[in-house]
Amino acid sequence: MLENANILIADDEPSLRVVLETVLRKEGYKVDSVDNGADALKMALNKDYGAALLDIRMPQLDGLQVFYEIQKHKPDLPVILMTAYSTAEIAVEAMKRGVFDYVLKPFSVEEVKILIARAIRMLYLSKEVQYLAQEVQTLSQEPTGPCKLIGESPKIQEVYKSIGRVANSKATVLITGDSGTGKGMVAKTIHYVSERWQKPFIQVNCGAIPEGLLESELFGHEKGAFTGAINQKAGKFELAEGGTIFLDEIAEMSPNLQVKLLRVLQEREFERVGGSQTYTANVRVIAATNRDLSAEIAEKRFRADLFYRLNVVSIHLPPLRERGDDIILLAEHFLKRFSLEAQREDIFFSPEVIQIFRNYSWPGNVRELENAVEHALIMGNTKVILPENLPSNLNMQGTGFQTTNLSKENFRSLREVLDEAEKAQIVEALGHTGGNRVQAAKLLQISRRALIYKIQEYNLT
Repeated sequence: MLENANILIADDEPSLRVVLETVLRKEGYKVDSVDNGADALKMALNKDYGAALLDIRMPQLDGLQVFYEIQKHKPDLPVILMTAYSTAEIAVEAMKRGVFDYVLKPFSVEEVKILIARAIRMLYLSKEVQYLAQEVQTLSQEPTGPCKLIGESPKIQEVYKSIGRVANSKATVLITGDSGTGKGMVAKTIHYVSERWQKPFIQVNCGAIPEGLLESELFGHEKGAFTGAINQKAGKFELAEGGTIFLDEIAEMSPNLQVKLLRVLQEREFERVGGSQTYTANVRVIAATNRDLSAEIAEKRFRADLFYRLNVVSIHLPPLRERGDDIILLAEHFLKRFSLEAQREDIFFSPEVIQIFRNYSWPGNVRELENAVEHALIMGNTKVILPENLPSNLNMQGTGFQTTNLSKENFRSLREVLDEAEKAQIVEALGHTGGNRVQAAKLLQISRRALIYKIQEYNLT
């Protein structure tokens, strides 16, 4: 049954349709293909398909419009979107509304075959069908706040997908990752793309508040509950009613307070410090940590039962060094923001600075990059950000300065040296992959678009 399923392909690129038809028919599927959104919708509504593969940009109706119409009449049909233009907004919105998955052009046929097989299995397994039906529910209202996450790397795309999947569930979420990777931004994004977006988003840094005050901060206190409690005070859980509370650095919470938080997660109720009245907690809890909670549990510093309550859905943020050209996208975003604030126009990075950004390990992750860009803009007084404008730790890391006996005539510019090294690395990657640009771009940890630009720049044929 699975092998003989009907597959619908909609894309206005004839060559891509031919490739997909050929590959999927070899897999045993029956394939229909069209070149526009209107015909795709007509086919989808009048024939049973195991999966639909839709390009986002098509004549008459785009892929998202076709998906929304399919959703109304055949919500169980798995839809896979194809796009050459991926942004956080598109990824989160599509996954939130129930798209089975999406692929970035150019993609490998193996990736498509795997996605099609998974989609069809989901269609035929009742448990998975129920799960899919929950994901494709249309929101009655849309959040007005834009998604501020930036990046196109495969690892950050997985984060976007997870946000979309979890946004409208009531499940607690545990966000993990190194310091400075943007865990707070992910928590805010989950809130503002969820049905709770009009309610409060309350953030509590569990590591920044003294242990003796954190309980009062979370649950509130009654007048006279302790020395200094001269007035009654509502806690963060009360203030976040109907919305989201984000507990950052959750591993810093004391064992005693962990027990009380566990009760809130299990029973959805709590009392203020020094009080006897029970309050209900209609709050979505998102927690974050940069520690290994498994190790914390083994050392008996963190409760296993609380971990399981928090870790219903886990989202891991990759360190910046693993995000390839996202480093440059983020740096340019920060530069634009800070230059606007400083009322300085048309500021850009020199090629040497971009190379330094790519080579640096970024132990402080996105936060360190943001600070480095702000520092460079302040220290530079020209329209070009130069290496000497950067913080010293970026400029000196791994340079390996040493005295040589080179004459002045034998010196080459740093740009020439970097270009030569970059060109050699690209040639080696292309040779290793037999000229496959997609695979070469993955080896070099850059986008295919960036690779094509470099190939043209260095006249590599």
